[in-house]
Amino acid sequence: MKRLIALAALIASPVAAQDFSEGSAAKSWNLYAEQPATFNATVVDITCEITGDCAENCGNGDRQLGLLRAADGVLVFPNKNNQTSFNGAAVDLLPFCGKEVEVDGLLIEDEDIKGAKNIYLVQTIREAGTDDWTKANQWTKAWEAKNPDATGKGPWFRRDPRVNAKIAENGHLGLGLEIDEAFKKELFE
Repeated sequence: MKRLIALAALIASPVAAQDFSEGSAAKSWNLYAEQPATFNATVVDITCEITGDCAENCGNGDRQLGLLRAADGVLVFPNKNNQTSFNGAAVDLLPFCGKEVEVDGLLIEDEDIKGAKNIYLVQTIREAGTDDWTKANQWTKAWEAKNPDATGKGPWFRRDPRVNAKIAENGHLGLGLEIDEAFKKELFE
């Protein structure tokens, strides 16, 4: 009977957050609620994992990828790579689609902030069982390969054809060209 009560209490109690910081070499970004975290996981297509709508090779870079953590089966959202811009991590994770990997980075979890649970900033990744860590910093190189004509000075987003097309259509504020012009006139004249 005591065992049954203890089991019932364990099931009814909230599960304590696991600590994945041991062995992590992740560098701080000084973000609120960040914690170094290293763990094993399988790289998955998040849409496939949640809805069953699966694409070949995790969508070939057109879908958001996730990490299905081996320790507890939790789906972790890697929404940033190791670059200073808040670029996504899908480019860095795609070569590992369906494979078990070990990742090191920063985990953001805060129960006081709605939605701040299992957000991950991947800094390095390697296939499980191998010794070779890869820095998660391929986004800009991949963007440059897709946009060879977008040359010039400044950050990628100032030269991105998709961004520039949206600005040409809706203005810098996204509220329409007329509002954009009135705002510029008021601000700069």
